[in-house]
Amino acid sequence: MLERYEIETFLTLAEELHFGRTAERLRVTTGRISHVIRKLERRIGAPLFERTSRVVRLTPIGARLAEELRPLVAGMEDAVRRAVEAGRGLSGELRVAFVGESTAPVLLRAVSLFTERHPECVVHVHEAPLATTRSSLRDGTVDVLIASYPFDGMANGPALLREQRVLAVAADHPLAGEESVSLEVLAEHPVIQYPAVTSAEFKRDRTLERTPSGRPVPKGPVGDTFSEMLSLVAMGRGVLPVGAETCRYYPRPDLAYVPIRDAPPIRRGPVWRESNTTARVREFVRAAVDANPASGD
Repeated sequence: MLERYEIETFLTLAEELHFGRTAERLRVTTGRISHVIRKLERRIGAPLFERTSRVVRLTPIGARLAEELRPLVAGMEDAVRRAVEAGRGLSGELRVAFVGESTAPVLLRAVSLFTERHPECVVHVHEAPLATTRSSLRDGTVDVLIASYPFDGMANGPALLREQRVLAVAADHPLAGEESVSLEVLAEHPVIQYPAVTSAEFKRDRTLERTPSGRPVPKGPVGDTFSEMLSLVAMGRGVLPVGAETCRYYPRPDLAYVPIRDAPPIRRGPVWRESNTTARVREFVRAAVDANPASGD
């Protein structure tokens, strides 16, 4: 088993490729760095670095060891951080956000229960623009997002909301007077597209590339925001499958919402970055589920 200081020394030298800079970072002498690396190489039975008077570079064995050790060390650091947070209790701050008006009540009920349980943790609530939902989770601007599934590349909790799908069409569109439609009609009308930053899996779920029978679905123009997408629909540029709650939060005289009879429901719930699964995040997700029991999975 490698000692922590051996792993730290090896990975730092693998990054710096310079004994002096490595010694500076670790606040030891260059002799200490050389001693640890030689000891490590004896244990492994092969050189990990090629050393000349001018250059230090990783050998193939050293490069592979560094590649395999880095994620393990990162995982250990995350585990220690989560344990420290759990030991200190749920203090500090939590940044949560919702996407679309229909998810706001769900989020606010979760915030209320979480705050009641953990008054020492300050919760900041934001509305996340459609275009920045993924980046806000990645850069830590938001810890937990209440959003639509699927949200690929992120961890998610149980669904808290389920909605029937409806088709948004212009008020004077031929489909506006129908009691319901099938997904097959999408092959006959261009479908307004979500912005490029939206995840691929989400777009495949919301704006199908093919109907259930395999017919291609024509693509309409792209909207930068949800309101802009609905405006494109109202202008007759295309149609758009949306959740039934859109009728409630976006009532417009220039739009009609027609039920889609053969589409699965839309599911929404908490989403967060897997590597940011802190005690605060876990407890907030638990509060969200407990505060919205009627809609969960």
